[in-house]
Amino acid sequence: MTLQKLIKLPCEIFFQGSFFISRNSLFLSFALNMKLSYPSKVYLNGEWLKPEEAKISVFDRGFLFGDGIYEVIPFYSGKLFLLKEHLQRLRYSLREVELQCDISDFESIILKAIELTELNAADGAIYIQVSRGMAPRTHYFPENYDATVLVYAYKTNLRGFQNQFKDVLVSNDLRWHRCDIKSVSLMANILANTEAKKSDFSENIMIRDGYFTEGSHSSLFFVKDESVYTHPNGKFILPGITRNLLIKLCKENNIAIVEKALPVSELDEVTEVFITGTTTQITAIKNLHFPDRIINFGNDIGKVTRRLQLLFCEEVKKRTGVDIS
Repeated sequence: MTLQKLIKLPCEIFFQGSFFISRNSLFLSFALNMKLSYPSKVYLNGEWLKPEEAKISVFDRGFLFGDGIYEVIPFYSGKLFLLKEHLQRLRYSLREVELQCDISDFESIILKAIELTELNAADGAIYIQVSRGMAPRTHYFPENYDATVLVYAYKTNLRGFQNQFKDVLVSNDLRWHRCDIKSVSLMANILANTEAKKSDFSENIMIRDGYFTEGSHSSLFFVKDESVYTHPNGKFILPGITRNLLIKLCKENNIAIVEKALPVSELDEVTEVFITGTTTQITAIKNLHFPDRIINFGNDIGKVTRRLQLLFCEEVKKRTGVDIS
């Protein structure tokens, strides 16, 4: 299958464009990781279907407005990691946008998705998307609707993050002021990440009013004076699940953690930088590329980052029984 054909397919058969339009960069990343293939089964509104059979209305508000919420949950050798925390965040985002959807049976649906795609022994992730469903097009939330629910499992590489030492772009944060909501309306994030990808960078780190916030699809940490700094939770960053776990690990292992936005003016005092995320896990940053300069953080991954990576691997093993070290 050619990439040109692949790009056309989602608009025609993959939920009639809802997923592709609202998350096209993730779709392409997913497709490439899957060697340009689809999961064998997807869950859509109570049915398990082949991807080419799964369709929604052109009046679905996820398609028309990106009016929906999504979540991504990792699994190692078929064992789900931090499921409870991810579902809690999903509930939070749904509540914040007043989207009514009963997710009480999502755990069983997620487990079924792994089983049906024969990923019980593989590493991968679950994608969940909930839109406000079909309604006449209006610039306000409809009173009556049935949410559209999409769930599927896909295989992805979750090993070897400890060996990655990345270069990232730095740019202004032009996103809206509700980054705490995991909305499918991700055009600003996609523009930022696409800008990075054009120059072969793996991420775009963003600055708002002179302070670092987060990456286009990751949480951001700095090491300064042996302390770990990260932007506090609030409306300018996503409450990352891996981020929250890392903060917990710092507190449990006597690593000083400071939830405070780091100003760009203090970057000269920083000795290590790393990003976290569901599939990013904990990835070290080698160089920050500003429009007018490059800031280097050495030729080897820093000792604090290394220690946290080890603690993360131990936590995965403790919760899933899977050794990813």
